[in-house]
Amino acid sequence: MSLLLIKLKASLLAGRDKMFGPLIVKPKDSKGDKTGSWRTQGRPEYLHKNCIACRMCVMICPEGCVSGKEKNTFAVDFNYCKGCGLCAEICPKKDIEMVPEEQEGGEK
Repeated sequence: MSLLLIKLKASLLAGRDKMFGPLIVKPKDSKGDKTGSWRTQGRPEYLHKNCIACRMCVMICPEGCVSGKEKNTFAVDFNYCKGCGLCAEICPKKDIEMVPEEQEGGEK
């Protein structure tokens, strides 16, 4: 074992891991971190016309902020949505449109 590995192992065992920072991190809950203000490309708008409740938008959302159970009931929690547009891209019925942040409720 090299001298560096021996020192690293001793440092870790002694709790002195300042060289590498904390090596064990507990997962955090992001519900307290409302990051929806990070959106730069727009926001998804659910049209609620052709939805077939396939749940593809729910499964692809990296933030897990899409919810709904039945046709035409899906919605986004804009407190956490980053506006990536993956939900609109994957929707087989094109029932989700990405709109600029200023436009709400279909205003054009």
